[in-house]
Amino acid sequence: MSATLHIGLIVNPLAGLGGSLALKGSDGEELRELASKLLPEQRTRAMDRVERALRVLVEEGGALRFTCWSGDMGERMLQHLGLSAEVPVKALVNRDAGLTSAEDTRLAAKELVAAGVDIIVFAGGDGTARDIYDVVGQQCPVLGIPAGVKMQSGVFAVSPEAAGELLLQLARGGLVGLKAQEVRDIDEEAFRRDVVRSRFYGEMLVPSEGRYLQHTKVGGRESHDLVAAEIAAWLVEGMEEGRTYFIGPGSTTAAIMEELGLPNTLLGVDAICDGVLLVSDADENALLEVLTGAEGGAAIVVTVIGGQGHVFGRGNQQFSPAVIRAVGLGNITIIAAKSKISALEGRPLLVDTNDPQLDEELSGYHSIVTGYDDHIIYRVSTSLL
Repeated sequence: MSATLHIGLIVNPLAGLGGSLALKGSDGEELRELASKLLPEQRTRAMDRVERALRVLVEEGGALRFTCWSGDMGERMLQHLGLSAEVPVKALVNRDAGLTSAEDTRLAAKELVAAGVDIIVFAGGDGTARDIYDVVGQQCPVLGIPAGVKMQSGVFAVSPEAAGELLLQLARGGLVGLKAQEVRDIDEEAFRRDVVRSRFYGEMLVPSEGRYLQHTKVGGRESHDLVAAEIAAWLVEGMEEGRTYFIGPGSTTAAIMEELGLPNTLLGVDAICDGVLLVSDADENALLEVLTGAEGGAAIVVTVIGGQGHVFGRGNQQFSPAVIRAVGLGNITIIAAKSKISALEGRPLLVDTNDPQLDEELSGYHSIVTGYDDHIIYRVSTSLL
């Protein structure tokens, strides 16, 4: 690595769009068709998160050099930030291309490796990480700006800001090592049928500053069935008449639906009131519509992603900032087995809603339901610091 940090930037402009639409991912033609019908201002999730990550680098000047792909895949954001960048000749012919594809990502990665970048920074989810892995392998380090729906891989920072801070350390000559981290992905078609088929694809080299990198998601039900049942019994007993409850994804929250004798969307959000299922596998718009008729108020019940510790922003983007604010920050219940919290070894629970102000408002010490009439107090934060 030279004195000037040479960053290769790839942005998947479609990353994360499937989250609020309850598609369980952003891969495939269905998402591309939907995206083609959205207004430009409705397709800004990935770009917004890249801006949040890179704005901290604006003042670094000569310590940085960028090579990127054309248009929305990197060039426009760097221009917006006032950061000069080189664009490979092959990208120039495609500067004004419309909806991008996995092939565009792979071609960009190939050209960035050929350009001799020190690190490839990409914005996307597991599908984007997989496409980059197909080309890059361990030829050069990578760092993911989390922008997708599915992010089980260990190559992502815990938030856009964490990615920026890690790059800043590198640019300033900090002693940052490298570590091989897993690239994983889920079969989206099976995922939409509530079947988790997580596949290990390989490993890529990632800057190994532990405060900023998310851990690979821990899968499986483990041995939490009894604890989940106790949590469910306690919550169901305390449910208020006329109040609407949004039950988030996960096996722990699924126990609530089982306790009520209702069908459950294991990997989606269900809306219930007075023991009746109102909406199954609801997207953001459906949740907002339910809220317009929730005369008795509403509440959100979420669990913690094992290993990572995320509460919002990983696999439950249906809980958008608009939905969370409409429900109210005081009406959120977090549930988790004590063993899952203990496994974090003191690291905080994490929120990454794509709204920095909301993330700050959600941060602090929260009561976590860990059993039948059993609670602990634990820290929620926007980073692992």
